[in-house]
Amino acid sequence: MKIEYDPSRDLLYVYFAEPTKKVAQTKTIMPGVHADFDKSGKIMGIEVIDASEIIGDEVDVKLPAHAKS
Repeated sequence: MKIEYDPSRDLLYVYFAEPTKKVAQTKTIMPGVHADFDKSGKIMGIEVIDASEIIGDEVDVKLPAHAKS
């Protein structure tokens, strides 16, 4: 998993797959939040537009100790 934030555009992207892999479909989860999927339907990433408005000023991501990458 990789997380990128662009403060100039207030854009957050969470990668669950390699960034070079091609997106086959994007679904809007809620206004400003979009999920990208590959051709088999596996989630590749989540994009949050206007991230500071949607998730607040501080982002805290916690994974369980047994999480696989």
